[in-house]
Amino acid sequence: MPKMKTSRAAAKRFKVTGSGKLKRNKAYKSHILTKKTTKRKRNLRKAALVDSTNEKNMKKILPYI
Repeated sequence: MPKMKTSRAAAKRFKVTGSGKLKRNKAYKSHILTKKTTKRKRNLRKAALVDSTNEKNMKKILPYI
């Protein structure tokens, strides 16, 4: 049986926490920042966890992470 391939796109975007959950960065922080409030931009800096409904699919495309 061949090895499973890791999705390289996903591997670059997600990290695993100590408890095994997936950590991600928030979207909407790359451009058109002038109209966004300082508070909104500050909150986008913080990392977030992948939602539990998506966790099963994410683990499938990240088998070794």
